[in-house]
Amino acid sequence: MSLVVEQTEPIPLVAESGGVIRVKGTRVTLDTIAQAFDRGATAEEIAQQYPTLSLADVYAVLGYLLRHHAKVAAYLDQRATRSDAVRKENERRFDPQGVRARLLARRSPHPTPR
Repeated sequence: MSLVVEQTEPIPLVAESGGVIRVKGTRVTLDTIAQAFDRGATAEEIAQQYPTLSLADVYAVLGYLLRHHAKVAAYLDQRATRSDAVRKENERRFDPQGVRARLLARRSPHPTPR
């Protein structure tokens, strides 16, 4: 019996609106897998942490990360820049200072009806 080697297997990544890349059929982003791998997580640990991912898909994505390191790094940098811009805009629009005090002030005690 001989093993038939397939020419290519599709990488289970899809680009969604807004440029976010996710593992096909899940809500797990390429960013999430790349960050976990960079922190030293194994493919098995990543698959265990995100049950919607199959181990085969994690290995395929990790293979893609390793083969296309420069492209993935550029994508991750772009996402980080965008995330920082959104965070700064939100902080500008909604001052995070004093949030706790404002929320506690809204909790004024309500008298109970007699």
